[in-house]
Amino acid sequence: MKNIILTGMPGAGKSTVGVILAKVLGMNFTDTDIVIQERTGLRLQEIIDRNGPSEFMRTEEAAVLALTCRNTVIATGGSVVLSPPAMDHLKAEGTVVYLKVSFEEIEMRLGNISGRGIVLLSNQTLRAMYDGRIPLYERYADLTVDCAGRDFETIVGTILTSPVLSL
Repeated sequence: MKNIILTGMPGAGKSTVGVILAKVLGMNFTDTDIVIQERTGLRLQEIIDRNGPSEFMRTEEAAVLALTCRNTVIATGGSVVLSPPAMDHLKAEGTVVYLKVSFEEIEMRLGNISGRGIVLLSNQTLRAMYDGRIPLYERYADLTVDCAGRDFETIVGTILTSPVLSL
């Protein structure tokens, strides 16, 4: 089976949905944020604080391009969508599922974002980041799952019954 790649905004539930989905399907699970931390020995926020958002995105891109997964659910960092080479690599390796969550829900879930390792460009607001990324998530998605008012099990069920995956 090819990989299932979960994309979406920070706080969309990619890691949680990914673990549940991998368990249900008997697949492996990889979280690219954890891969970055293992490769660098630093927390995501430390990378951003020390080296800036641009260097973080280069590190993220390199980590994603180095992935050689099979039969794996991959939860990506929210900013990976800003890297066309990384997204092209992921699309070639599996089905990209975009977990769509409203701005209001993301804002509520994230709360104080200062230590979450979220890439905000210079003077960028959370709203501007959201508005800028949504078209990219939509462009790369093979499947979009609206997560509004749904619990994680329902979201997983929607993914599992999608004809796009052809399980």
